[in-house]
Amino acid sequence: MTPDLSMSLTLAAPELILAIGAMALLMIGVFGDERSNTLVTGLAVAILIGAGAWMLFFGEYGEGFQGAFINDPFSRFMKFLTLGGSIVTLVMSVGFAKAERFDKFEFPVLIMLSTLGMLLMVSANDMITLYLGLELQSLAAYVIAAINRDSVRSTEAGLKYFVLGALSSGMLLYGISLVYGYTGNTGFDAITLALSGGERQLGLVFGLVFVLAGLSFKISAVPFHMWTPDVYEGAPTPVTAFFAAAPKMAAMALIVRVTMGAFEPIAFDWQQIIVFISVASMLLGAFAAIGQRNIKRLMAYSSIGHMGFALVGLAANSSAGVRGIAIYMLIYLVMTLGTFAFILAMRRKEGNVEQIDSLAGLSSTNPMMATILTILMFSLAGIPPLAGFWAKWYVFLAAIDAELYALAVIGVLASVVGAFYYLRIIKIMWFDEPVGGFQPMAGELRLVLGASGAFVLFYVLIGGPIGTMAEAASRTFF
Repeated sequence: MTPDLSMSLTLAAPELILAIGAMALLMIGVFGDERSNTLVTGLAVAILIGAGAWMLFFGEYGEGFQGAFINDPFSRFMKFLTLGGSIVTLVMSVGFAKAERFDKFEFPVLIMLSTLGMLLMVSANDMITLYLGLELQSLAAYVIAAINRDSVRSTEAGLKYFVLGALSSGMLLYGISLVYGYTGNTGFDAITLALSGGERQLGLVFGLVFVLAGLSFKISAVPFHMWTPDVYEGAPTPVTAFFAAAPKMAAMALIVRVTMGAFEPIAFDWQQIIVFISVASMLLGAFAAIGQRNIKRLMAYSSIGHMGFALVGLAANSSAGVRGIAIYMLIYLVMTLGTFAFILAMRRKEGNVEQIDSLAGLSSTNPMMATILTILMFSLAGIPPLAGFWAKWYVFLAAIDAELYALAVIGVLASVVGAFYYLRIIKIMWFDEPVGGFQPMAGELRLVLGASGAFVLFYVLIGGPIGTMAEAASRTFF
């Protein structure tokens, strides 16, 4: 084994752990009996934790596979968020999967393979690596969206996701081909060098537009958000929680790396695209969610809006902006996982309920659940001094420092509009007549809900170290 290959394999050790682990668990599931399903889920969580522990204790920085793969402070930060999202959603899925009878061993294996693709996306330093990681993540996601084969809604969600995902992949590939045609390279460093050498050509800008279009689909940014409400509503709730959490971390990291890395010399061009996508996402997320009656559809539009807010930091094209994105994505991840832990606990004798009206009078039937969800809703709305306020504070501050005043003002106004539908949920829980309580909450859901509520409530006490880590991650590009 050559020293270069040995170094590359060492850098990619967490990815190798997941790849080998997924194949081993697939064999256990195939040759085991029904009881192996729970074992596979438990082992999948352990392997994901093991990959994170390897990064924490043995992870190294550097480039591997001839520059196609990179490990740096930014990739480490975003990989921890990605792994965290995958681990928590797997843990939360156990009780729901048994109750709904889709506790198949394929589910944790597909989550692992999707997470492997996400880790490759975060460390991509070449267009080919970018595409391989993104497709590995997406193909597994298409399957788990439709994994509940007894549900017509789940099958429909998987089909819609697949069709629109194939369209976005085609756009991305076309963009990559244009970039390669005009620069003669697929590596991010080589593309940067080629763009620094002279005037950028119009065809290259078209390539940039198509690349960003393909990536924007993965964070469900407007106008590439069409799949999100239907897939969020139709997919099994643990799958929806996964879609709302881990893939968003990886896709946002990839957009940052592509813009701040490969296309940094033509920042003026991509900034205009990002500003448009950000404004459109914030406004659609704020207004379209107002009429929603299904809480999963509401969270879909909420997710679209939050991705718009995160892109405000990217539009600033500064170290403060990347720091703001890193902090925003961490806080968004915690708030989303906590909210979906609550949604998974919305269960009555006849099964899970998803209508917002089902929360009526929850404060009298289960005051603790109602209190924590109230904290999370206030945080999602950006009410100080909760964590959600600080997430928006950092990205808006970066926009103001970059003199993007109109963008910051639109963001604040969108936050005010968006607060309406979060506050409506709080009003229904505390002031409407009770319609019946939910069944006792599973222990794992209680743990996730309580931890996320505590994080959001006491963020001001732990925000310093988080800001320091985000600052170190942002220095990767500056």
